[in-house]
Amino acid sequence: MELLRTHLAKVRIPEPTNRIQKDECCISFDTPRSEGGLYVDMCSFLGFGKDFVRWNFEKTGNPVYLHIQQQRKPVPEDRPLKKPTLLAIGVEGGFDNQDPEYETTYNIVILPDFISLPFPSVELPEKVRLAADGVILAEGAAKKEQLAAWTAEKKKISEYALNLQQLDNGVLVPPSGWKCSKCDKTENLWMNLTDGLILCGRRNWDGTGGNNHAIEHYEQTKFPLAVKLGTITADLEAADVYSYPEDDSVEDPLLAQHLSHFGIDFSSLQKTEMTTAERELDTNVNYDWNRIQENDKDAKPLFGPGHTGLVNLGNSCYMASIMQVMFCTHSFISRYYENRSLREAFDMSPADPTVDLNMQLTKLGHGLLSGKYSVPPQEKQEGIPPRMFKTVIAAKHPEFSSMRQQDALEFLLHLFDQVERANAGTPNLDPCNSFKFIIEERLQCPSGKVAYNRRSDYILSLNIPLDEATNKEQLEAFQKTKAELGLEGNKISGGELVRPRVPLEACLSSFSAPEEVHDFHSTALNAKTTAIKTAGLTTFPDYLVLHMRKFVMEAGWVPKKLDVYIDVPDTIDISHMRSKGLQPGEELLPEAAPGEEMNEESMELVANEDIAGQLASMGFNYLHCQKAAINTSNVGVEEAMTWLLSHMEDPDIDDPISSGSSKAPVVDEGSVQTLVSFGFHEDLARKALKASGGNIEKATDWIFSNPGATDSTMDTDSGNATASSSTTQIDETASVSDGSGKYKLVGMVSHMGTSTHCGHYVAHVVKDGRWVIFNDSKVAESVDPPKDMAYLYFFQRY
Repeated sequence: MELLRTHLAKVRIPEPTNRIQKDECCISFDTPRSEGGLYVDMCSFLGFGKDFVRWNFEKTGNPVYLHIQQQRKPVPEDRPLKKPTLLAIGVEGGFDNQDPEYETTYNIVILPDFISLPFPSVELPEKVRLAADGVILAEGAAKKEQLAAWTAEKKKISEYALNLQQLDNGVLVPPSGWKCSKCDKTENLWMNLTDGLILCGRRNWDGTGGNNHAIEHYEQTKFPLAVKLGTITADLEAADVYSYPEDDSVEDPLLAQHLSHFGIDFSSLQKTEMTTAERELDTNVNYDWNRIQENDKDAKPLFGPGHTGLVNLGNSCYMASIMQVMFCTHSFISRYYENRSLREAFDMSPADPTVDLNMQLTKLGHGLLSGKYSVPPQEKQEGIPPRMFKTVIAAKHPEFSSMRQQDALEFLLHLFDQVERANAGTPNLDPCNSFKFIIEERLQCPSGKVAYNRRSDYILSLNIPLDEATNKEQLEAFQKTKAELGLEGNKISGGELVRPRVPLEACLSSFSAPEEVHDFHSTALNAKTTAIKTAGLTTFPDYLVLHMRKFVMEAGWVPKKLDVYIDVPDTIDISHMRSKGLQPGEELLPEAAPGEEMNEESMELVANEDIAGQLASMGFNYLHCQKAAINTSNVGVEEAMTWLLSHMEDPDIDDPISSGSSKAPVVDEGSVQTLVSFGFHEDLARKALKASGGNIEKATDWIFSNPGATDSTMDTDSGNATASSSTTQIDETASVSDGSGKYKLVGMVSHMGTSTHCGHYVAHVVKDGRWVIFNDSKVAESVDPPKDMAYLYFFQRY
């Protein structure tokens, strides 16, 4: 006790704002349930496993710790099952996840000799008692960040529901026998809550569903809300109400009143239709999920080094699948496991190692690769929870820090960006260099003269040319059969589907194929013309990541997922895709002469009528559409729509377009230089910032999402494409690997679901000469890896 009293200055009583790391070690994945328990530093409130707490003492000099140990209680055989009242797992009122119960004991421990004092005890100094009670009673940082992980997102109350104007048109809707007012559809019917008109829903990618009559009615009338008939029951909260302006399923707190207006007695209705969310999961998804997850295979569980799963933190499979592939590459293994010990990473980390990305990547690498947390269990594979890594990698990112499902590609690009920043002081150690390569684009105008532009990238994003399918005869026969079955009211199961089969080589060829660039300003002709663009790679990376563009925009600009197989061989050779720059006999386009520079009047950017018109056809105000096109430099409809949706509430959105506002928007020079420091060309940086409202994060995403954005060097004041007279210079002094164009397939990330923001991601990786499936906590030998269904493919040079 006397020794403890001499250290009271090193003891703090936690305040409500303090982060208490009492659930997990900040260096390893040890917890209070691990052998030796967890030691919480009573000064910093950081937790450490028994093998690591001495390191913290030597680094900080903090000697007083609250030692937390949890021992498993025996489970009674007659444990009752509680009926869930909430769509959640492991929370009060939710599903019982059958987690065992633990008995917790506490002690006060003084380092370096690990002198242990019992807690609670009246003999302890009051400050120590208050500090320990504060730690015990406080909600742990992990609990705070993950409490909502398994709770389903509640639909928001629609702003249009509370003041909905309903027409007194005498319409009375019968309790059954519904049919679309404009066609013969009797399923997927929606009743507009303003006028009571019953119309069919949207057409699905495969031709099923409705004929788009409900959304067409909204575009004509702007009546905002519709309810799906067949989902209305006595439980009104389960009814599927859709808000067209908000483009989402919503809650209508006045639904009973709105239904009564049209004579509908909801208390007697029975559910006959699936909701939008249920339909999304049902549409041929079970077949795909079973195949990608290999649920119907007798997969052998794997344990040991490199076979550790990752616990799903709540829609975190996108992150888990990417990290499993990353820690199967030599560059990440070398950087964060083989050549970086946990002690070294901890000693180099700041005062709080939980906010240091290099520390948490090292922790994750050792957790996945050491085998310490992957031993044959008595019941199931446990895996490790990457909570601290998720917190630090998602810090200040509004999407990745949420509990919503995310796009694995976007996360991979975000990871590369964050890792590159974390290694800015030692670029030679950056593991992302093994993924980086240089793309060169060649533009030739009718004069015969050329321009070359270069940019660096981490991902080769490929279009899928469906017209190159190798099974066209089978597809035609399938479509005929489906049409016949459709007339009989039958459905085709997932196992009977025939999908287009497109060779990977066709996708690679589409990347390099010549394409036309319209409105190209040629300095040789001093006029706008059409140029021909081709693309290739000037360097081949150690690891080549191929992104298959399965998510496209359909009619009505509704995002859809292509239902297609990609025939991917085990090895590829892309040597023919190497670009060699200016060739003998080629002449570069000249610099623009001073007299040919555009005057102030021509610098005013006018909205592209095609872009504005397409947006207006979707029901948007035409003036708003023009502004969207102007503020995204007429890049395209998707970019304009993104801008428009995020600026609908701008106070000046209805102001007329003046001479000053018709110029391309001014961007912050500091933001431009930040993007330039990332390795992007200045003109491309300006263009991306203009298309992203000046937001650096969104601008970076825009660049990665628009690989064709560098069709030419942009005159960013005028918004017109102008050829540069020389190859655009990028920083090629950075460590960019190069070598043979021969690659072998070593990993895949597959997606199940109709959108990147829902469904599930799974990784398959080649380890020790065999395919292994990583499905969150599940790690098993892959019997039949779905090579034709992946979203991202990872190739290693050989």
